[in-house]
Amino acid sequence: MDINTYKPEDFKSDQMVRWCAGCGDHAVLSSVLKALPQIGYKHEDVVFISGIGCSSRFPYYLNTYGFHGIHGRAAAIASGVKVANPHLSVWVITGDGDALAIGGNHFIHLVRRDIDLNLILFNNAIYGLTKGQYSPTSKQGAVTKTSPFGTVERPFKPGGLVIGANGSFYARTIDSMPKYSTDIYLEAAKHKGTSIIEVLQNCVIYNDNIWADIADKENRDDRIIMLKHGEPMIYGKNQDKGLMLRKNMIEPVQLGENGISEKDLLVHDAQTEFAGIHLLLANMEYPKYPVALGVIRACEAQSSYDEKIEVQIDAIRAKSKIKNMKELLHSGATWEVK
Repeated sequence: MDINTYKPEDFKSDQMVRWCAGCGDHAVLSSVLKALPQIGYKHEDVVFISGIGCSSRFPYYLNTYGFHGIHGRAAAIASGVKVANPHLSVWVITGDGDALAIGGNHFIHLVRRDIDLNLILFNNAIYGLTKGQYSPTSKQGAVTKTSPFGTVERPFKPGGLVIGANGSFYARTIDSMPKYSTDIYLEAAKHKGTSIIEVLQNCVIYNDNIWADIADKENRDDRIIMLKHGEPMIYGKNQDKGLMLRKNMIEPVQLGENGISEKDLLVHDAQTEFAGIHLLLANMEYPKYPVALGVIRACEAQSSYDEKIEVQIDAIRAKSKIKNMKELLHSGATWEVK
């Protein structure tokens, strides 16, 4: 089949989708299915790799290559796949527990190495598959099966973690905005390096409405800001709010008050290497700030880790006098054992 004629249904497998009714995972799957035909890869050149968790059933539902790994190891497996075959489109599907708890070490080193693959982090701030334990992103004070009196731990902020590990691409979306999510997956696929996309995703069974404050259609325009590279940071139902930088801190402001106009607002530069503003944007939380969605950081590298490895291997092969295993085994001193 010509890749130019692919449709979303061409990437859908014949497996029954076994997520709970109303789970945000359904919306993520739909958004990814719409993105895949536009990325421009054949079925056999796309690989989805997952760890353990509700989200990690994802590879079963796609008509691509897939690998259902063990808990926390999806990033490590995907790293090997991409380095071994840099021409594949490699995607990691993981959750906040899978990626940031048992898989935390693999996660930060994937980001640090900047391997050219894409990781979708489903963040519902709970362990869903294992029945409602608190996760590394659960809010402080969250009452769960393993914190009946409220967790005392400070949660990870995935965006801050990515930027702190010198990540080159970080974006955020919400499961209830599927078309917007599809656009973000396409941006991630274009990026050369590790692309991390955090999806604020609802678990209807164990953490229902965890993102309702910002996902609710009635109020979300005043509680989120959808960032666009090169454009002023404006938000609100009436597009009358914005973000300024004062005393090295981001401050929400009302346009028209105290003479504040659009020209006073921050202009989003996702592509700058300087990560300071990106970190502030990634860490903004409601109600003090609007939550930032969209591509927050997209700092393009000249070459990714896997490309550098490929160049290095080619250079070593060109200089080597030994061209195959037989020549290697017969090089140097040899002897026969009788």
